[in-house]
Amino acid sequence: MQAGGVEIDLLRAFVAVAETGSFTAAAEVISRSQSAVSQKIIRLEAALGLRVFERTSRALALTPDGERLLVGARKMILHFDDFLREFSEPVQVKVLRLGFSENLVPTQLPKLLSRFTRLYPDIQLELTTGLGSDLLVDYEAGLLDVVIAKRRTSATAQRGRMIWREPLVWMAARDYQIEASRPVRLVMMRPPCAYRAVMVEALASVRREWTSACLASSLIGVQAAVAAGLGITALGTSFLQEDMRIIEPSEKLPALPTTEVVVIGDETRTQHLVQPLVSLLTEGLISSSSLT
Repeated sequence: MQAGGVEIDLLRAFVAVAETGSFTAAAEVISRSQSAVSQKIIRLEAALGLRVFERTSRALALTPDGERLLVGARKMILHFDDFLREFSEPVQVKVLRLGFSENLVPTQLPKLLSRFTRLYPDIQLELTTGLGSDLLVDYEAGLLDVVIAKRRTSATAQRGRMIWREPLVWMAARDYQIEASRPVRLVMMRPPCAYRAVMVEALASVRREWTSACLASSLIGVQAAVAAGLGITALGTSFLQEDMRIIEPSEKLPALPTTEVVVIGDETRTQHLVQPLVSLLTEGLISSSSLT
């Protein structure tokens, strides 16, 4: 079947490739061969007259048009599946127990909840925020229906469906100067904290000494301390504020890894609610990324 002249199967293949990051993994998701997935992407690009992926021998990444299409494709698939679902007995879900990673709370949660509530005013949300590891424990215990969390990108298999990737960067106040001859002054949260571990590991890899300039109990506190010039920190690009800057490679700090936003618990009973959450969150993340 088609939507707007583009076959739904082409959009499903595109979303699978975008979310898994490879044609091979996408082929397993949609139960097609790798060559079939590749042909679907070629047909999609031809139908739209756009390039949706940048391909090299070592990497596959969305183009700006591809990022915009990902948001629209998820919406189109969602509406199409809702249309088909009307012909079967609807699943009645009154309460959605959502676990949301605290390092997404400052930038994404308020707008996400506002927009989701407008779409589904009859759904009661039970919201739990915290560390991704703690939320996963609650999910395994049956206390949460779905978890949306950040994690460090890893080559080893991990739970969850990746919905967004974001590079980590070193950040400082606009007028902050790093003194090469002195230990790096770090602003960080108390352990356990994934960002703290990344900073310490990165500096250790280049044998760069560091000292703790400020320990904060929240990411908002970290941002405030950095903006005030107490030291530097490592965060995703979406956390950059107007009075902060990204530290350039010329200032000789080690490179940092990429983080992923994943969704865990995308099950049949709640899928019709989880998919809109994912689409709204992705829109917010794309908007934050474009601002930086």
